[in-house]
Amino acid sequence: MKLGIGIDTGGTYTDAVIYDFDGKQVVAKGKALTTKENLEVGIGNALDALPADLVRQASVISLSTTLATNASVENKGGRAKLVLLGSTRKVLEWIYADVVYGLKEDDVFCIETNSSFDGKVVDDPDWDKVIEAGNEWFSDAQALAVADVYATNNGAVSEKSAKVRLTGKYAVPFVMASELASDLNVMERGATALLNAKLLPTIEEFLMAAKDALSKRQLNIKEMIVRSDGSLMSDDMALSHPVKTILSGPAASVIGGRSLADCSNSLIVDMGGTTTDISIVRNSEPAMTDGIRIGGFRTQVKGVFIDTFGLGGDSRITVENNKLVLSSRRVQPLCVAASEYPQIRNELAALIESNKTSTLPLYEFLYLVRKPSTSHHYSVKELELIEILKDRPLMLGSGRLDLYNLKIKRLEDEGIVMRCGFTPTDIMHIKGDFDRYDKAASILGAKYLLKVLPEYKQTKNDLLRLCDDVYDLVCRKLYENIVRIMLTNKFPKLFGKGINEQLTTLIRQSWNEAADNGFFGLDFRTEATLIGIGAPTHIFLPKVAEKLGTNYIVPAHAEVANALGAIIADISVQTRVTISPDYTPNGISGYTVRATDESKVFDTLEEAIAFAKKSAETSAVSDARRRGALGELKMETKVEPDTAYTNEGIAIDLGTSVTASATGRI
Repeated sequence: MKLGIGIDTGGTYTDAVIYDFDGKQVVAKGKALTTKENLEVGIGNALDALPADLVRQASVISLSTTLATNASVENKGGRAKLVLLGSTRKVLEWIYADVVYGLKEDDVFCIETNSSFDGKVVDDPDWDKVIEAGNEWFSDAQALAVADVYATNNGAVSEKSAKVRLTGKYAVPFVMASELASDLNVMERGATALLNAKLLPTIEEFLMAAKDALSKRQLNIKEMIVRSDGSLMSDDMALSHPVKTILSGPAASVIGGRSLADCSNSLIVDMGGTTTDISIVRNSEPAMTDGIRIGGFRTQVKGVFIDTFGLGGDSRITVENNKLVLSSRRVQPLCVAASEYPQIRNELAALIESNKTSTLPLYEFLYLVRKPSTSHHYSVKELELIEILKDRPLMLGSGRLDLYNLKIKRLEDEGIVMRCGFTPTDIMHIKGDFDRYDKAASILGAKYLLKVLPEYKQTKNDLLRLCDDVYDLVCRKLYENIVRIMLTNKFPKLFGKGINEQLTTLIRQSWNEAADNGFFGLDFRTEATLIGIGAPTHIFLPKVAEKLGTNYIVPAHAEVANALGAIIADISVQTRVTISPDYTPNGISGYTVRATDESKVFDTLEEAIAFAKKSAETSAVSDARRRGALGELKMETKVEPDTAYTNEGIAIDLGTSVTASATGRI
């Protein structure tokens, strides 16, 4: 039998499967804790959970991960900056680029140019002056990116010169938007390039960890990684194109979930430690998107439609205005932290005995994940905190920290310091739904919250009520997001820009309505089956499915669906070439073909289509091979004209697109 290994590294767990390609079945599976401080350990532990003799027979390993997803949602990653050519700071302000595209003012350096849109005139900046004016700004970056307004029509001449000049001056990774995205909207291209630069260290750390884990076990096998569209690419390509993996784990979950549950219409609900991902499968085909929106970034990365929001077993539970609040921020559960640092139990017990309460989360802890590679980017206060945390976690209520002047956000965002707090995972331990870690620490965390929240008493009954209330918060948030997603999908023109506050309030209110609500009620329902994958979904799906008037399935191997999806995915490439008619006062004078590397003009549409087909097919085959496809490729080419009609019925040629698809196995 032909065997392959699928591994998915999530925010909390690393899952692994061995898959028999001939028998089309999972023959072994394993699970290990994701070790963020050293990813190699978690990947190695997941491999070691599989039968060693079968592991040695595997010919390929395919990886998926939510690390890039989580980094995007939580605004973590390297310190990256974008050079934007052909635009101005004023334009960014006019279009609210920070809100709409994720292009924050401090991250963008604008250079106005006079290049022409048709690509015939290229106004390359004076890079000596640019470097002189922006040296301090450039020097603070760990990676640089560039996007030129006119790059799509002039061969990205200025982007290429920017790469030569800036990498010659600053020894940091460099990203050209033209290598990642090709649609006209330069703000989307810029956001794609900036996010790619930001994610470079995240994916490099992951892939190097996987290589080290394989090397230590003397496994010399081919490595692949799942892209956001559910197809595969080589690990080498992923190192330079990490933005293509921003939905790697979620895309693998769609592939795995669709394979495990035989439902033509479904919602795949994948709840992990940090995020919940929801995708739509209609008539057995996953819904797709032309541009992923994540963490405030509006990109041109094409992928499986997945709505990702901050909700998971490790979501932070805090108290605001004397009420429980479920945050989208991930923290390490108290039960997990106490398993590694047993003194956490004693400190929580002492905090409860002290009767000290506050509006601040005194029961939370901070610990050092890793030391920064360099110290000169950080303030004195940040470096002092790093020094304090070097030996052991520190409780916020310990009295050793100035909580009102604590500057920790950047250290948390960059993954240097981790926060430990109360989470749904702690509730699972208290209720007995999960028992891997330190239940006693979870109970102590809950008891402290009982002291802080006025609506609860410090009794066993209220402890259980607190647990039920947290579960209800999770179910409610899951329900609200499913309704939001379905409304947006059904009415894209109405809700394409988001759900307004009034409708959000209405959706929230509908959760509290009984099914039989009499004269007039709020009722959101669907016939799509909820397919639960990921460890905790079985706890929350029944209540949510009942509220939506539908069924749910938690299939066999659901807990490792992502790892399964990783190994059964194909390599699939699409290359699109556009043909534009060249209009003159006397009619169409010719047709311009804008291919991947060149633009060419033809006298007739037939000639243009023939060239576009050849260019698209050649590019698709080349890209598929570069991603790692072996053997024969399945090719399909589509020619799609775009025609409009006047009131008199006269046809107007708006252009033609030629799309070549190449599909192959690893």
